[in-house]
Amino acid sequence: MKTRVTELLGIEHPVIQGAMAWVANASLAGAVSEAGGLGIIAAGAAPLAWIEEQVRIARSMTDRPIGVNVMLMNPEAPEVAKLLANLKVDVITTGAGSPSAYIDMWKEAGSKVVPVVASSALAARMERLGADAVVAEGCEAGGHIGELTTMALVPAVCDAVSIPVIAAGGIADGRTMAAAFALGAEGVQVGTRFLTVDECTVADAYKDRVIAAKDSDTIVTGRAGGHPVRGLKNAFSRNVRTLEADPSCDPRELEALYAGSLRRAVEGDVVRGSMMAGQSAGIVYERKTAREAISEMIGQAEALGMRSLEELAQANADRTPMQRGA
Repeated sequence: MKTRVTELLGIEHPVIQGAMAWVANASLAGAVSEAGGLGIIAAGAAPLAWIEEQVRIARSMTDRPIGVNVMLMNPEAPEVAKLLANLKVDVITTGAGSPSAYIDMWKEAGSKVVPVVASSALAARMERLGADAVVAEGCEAGGHIGELTTMALVPAVCDAVSIPVIAAGGIADGRTMAAAFALGAEGVQVGTRFLTVDECTVADAYKDRVIAAKDSDTIVTGRAGGHPVRGLKNAFSRNVRTLEADPSCDPRELEALYAGSLRRAVEGDVVRGSMMAGQSAGIVYERKTAREAISEMIGQAEALGMRSLEELAQANADRTPMQRGA
């Protein structure tokens, strides 16, 4: 399957693994890349030495492209940006801010730059800044989210830019992948599905909760503070929602509750931890290897018939600017 995304990133399948803090390490990223997708290491707020080590480990696992995600609100983002340029990382994705200060440096180092966006206006700005592609992430996704759904966001972004668009949010199987391509995407970013694969190093208890989840088992916290986060319902998330609804709640109490919550979940505390996961958890039914998950997704999408994903991607790439709404 060839699309502008596979050609741009040098990958076999147009499947990008989501950058999940405390989750997306070399073990997962290397396995996804070796299986033909694009594995992403989540730099988050990790020390520079850890990031460099994870890139080295992932590269020892595969000779295929590896990506790193930069959380731009991290106070050490400038140092992370320089490190990735020095390492000549194949693909750099970004979130939580604008990468404008680093794009030229990264591109001079030979990296492809792919920001995550939550609106068509932001996507158009990233194209003007020189981004190679964008990830349009709808609010069905796990972790930090925007307000627009994938169904509304992806076609709007595709109409706003001429660079390739990768759809994210609610995508976990071939049906949702095919739907994303029908909306104009030429690749998909998948997070929650990869939470449960064998190569993901989160605790089994976390994986089991994702697999057991129904379509209504996620909840959004943090809207009161302007930083909404989607995760699985548990004692932690319900407690947060209760405190957010209490006008007398001291913000410091919420901050204390959030501190270390994701790490607790990753290490197996599914009661007091923040189990970030998307709404697609409701269609994740079993564990597989990363290779099996990708093969199943691609096979199911292609089997849906009528027009192949490659044909859909080519049709979108061939549209004129007027047809894109420009």
